Parts: sequence; C-alpha cells; structure tokens
Amino acid sequence: MQPEQNRLAIIFLGALVLIAVGMVLKFAQGVVLPLIIAWLLSFLIGPAINYMTQRKIPTTLAVVFVLIILLGILYLSGTFLYARIEAFAREYPKYQTRFMELAAVLTSRFDLSFDPLAGINWGQNIGRFLYTLSGSIFNFVSKLILVVVFLFFLLLGKPYFKYKIGKSFSEDDATQLSNITNSVTGQIRRYLSFQFLISFATGLCVWFSLLLIGVDFPVTWGALAFFLNFIPTIGSIVASIPPILLAIVQFYPELIPAAITAVAVVSIQMVIGNGIAPKVLGDQLNLSPVVVLLSLLFWGWLWGIAGALMSVPIAASIKIICENIPVLHPISVMMGSGVSYWREAKKRQKVEE
Repeated sequence: MQPEQNRLAIIFLGALVLIAVGMVLKFAQGVVLPLIIAWLLSFLIGPAINYMTQRKIPTTLAVVFVLIILLGILYLSGTFLYARIEAFAREYPKYQTRFMELAAVLTSRFDLSFDPLAGINWGQNIGRFLYTLSGSIFNFVSKLILVVVFLFFLLLGKPYFKYKIGKSFSEDDATQLSNITNSVTGQIRRYLSFQFLISFATGLCVWFSLLLIGVDFPVTWGALAFFLNFIPTIGSIVASIPPILLAIVQFYPELIPAAITAVAVVSIQMVIGNGIAPKVLGDQLNLSPVVVLLSLLFWGWLWGIAGALMSVPIAASIKIICENIPVLHPISVMMGSGVSYWREAKKRQKVEE
C-alpha cells in the first residue's frame, strides 16, 4: 500500500508543480516571453558569432554587429507589416459597402425571413480590429528592446559555454550535457531554417498566384501566409480565409475568379503544408502530431500568437532533453511520432521471416 501512496503523492505533486509553473509563466510573461524569444534567436545567430570569434574578431564587436543587422531586418519587417495593415484599413470602407450589398442580395435571393447580419456594424468592428492589430504589432516591435538585451547577454556567453560545462561537471556528465545542448541546438536550428524556407516559399506562391488572378493586396496576403505558416496546422487555415473572402466581395457577381482564388490558395497550402513540409520537417523533430497540437493549444493559450509560434521548438526541446535523461526517456518515446520504431519493427519482422 505504501508504494501506491508514494506513487499517488508524486503524481499529485507533479500536477501541482505544473500548475504552479504555468501560473508563473502566465503572470511573468512580460519577462519570460522575451527571454524565450531571445533563446530561440540565439540558435540562429549563434553560428555567426562562433564563426566571427574563430577569426579573432572580439566577441562584443561580433555580437553588436550581428544585432545591428538583426534590428535592421526586424525594423523593416515591422514597418512593412504596419504599412500593409494600414493600407487595407484605409480601403476597407469600399469593401464594406460591397459586402453589405452582397449580403442583401443573398438575403433576398434565399428569401430569408430575418437578416443574420442585421445590427452588426461591420465597418466599425472590423475597422477597429484592424487598427488594434496594427497597434499590437507596433507594441510588439517596441518590446523587442528587452529581447535584444537578453539576446546580447546570451550571445556574449555562447562561445565559452562548452568550456564552462567541462569545468563544472565530471567528464561523463559534461559529455552528456554537451550532447543534450548540441542536439537541442542543432535540431531547433534546422527546424527554424527549414520552416523559414517553407514559409517563404508559401508566401511567394500565394503572392504570385493572387497577383495573376487580380486579387487586391496580393503582397499583404503573401506576407500573411508567410508569417502564419510558422503556426502549425491552424496558421495555414487562418491565412487562407481572408484572401478568399476578399475575392468573393471584390469580384461579385462573378464567381469564377473567387473560385479560382480558393482553389489556388488551398492547393498551395495543401501541397506545401501536407506534402513538402512533413517530408522536410518530419525527420528533423520526430514529434507526434498530438504533441504538436497540444503544445500549440497550451502555449497559444499561455502567450497568445507568440506562444503559438514557439510551441513546436519548445516541444522539441523538451523531447530532446527527456531523450538524453534515462529516467525521462519514456516521455521522449511517447512524444515521438513512432515512425522510426515502426520501421524497426518492420525490419525485425523481415529478418525473422
């Protein structure tokens, strides 16, 4: 009876610890979130710092130089997004008028006894949403100062981290910890790099297809597809809805351009999202789709859009850490996709036959 009581006590204690950690992360997101963002960015920037320090460039100078380039890229990206949203918000009244006309035609054609859109001020609500979204993006960009500060100190110590591990632990423990760190760093860097290329290809295809069809604001929808493609599963769905709705309103009463738009956008998301991306990213992280979904829901609830963007790298980090700690290895196995174990079982079955 005693072992069962101990096991239950450990389970309840673990649940309480998880709840406490979740509450801390929720209320301290103003500090923790920039730190996590800086930690992920350090994976991408770290090789450039190591390359420069190996060529006798002072670490501080290398970090400052790389951060200036990063700030320039972020500033241009933020300015571009803000300008796109502002441009669409200015043109929205024109689309609002056409939308209300389309709603009136559909209501009369299907002889609806009531108008489900009546009493909704679409212009005011959606216009307020657009300006709030643009303000949120600007607020996010302004908070990057804290991210840059954290990133500066993380990058300063990155070239010397492996030497500190060697001095702090025994040879076996230092080797194990170095393997964990290198595995986390390598897999997350490859994931972010491949995800960037896939998202860029998705945005480019969406922009070019909408440009050929003649849908308004093709650059905006291409940029939206690029950024939302970093959010697993849900991002591609959300990115497909606005250009299709705009095409319906823009080309009405012609339905063929709107149908072509829907087919083009959905086909791009299906081919790249369900065809190319799993083949490229599947072997990189080896995460179960259920784990990806749960991680997306949890971190999205905890930190919003930023949490959804970082959900997969965080889940991959947890899996790699559990994989290299014997006690936690079963958790890593359950978090995996199971494809590699299925292949091993098939090979053993062929050998036995």
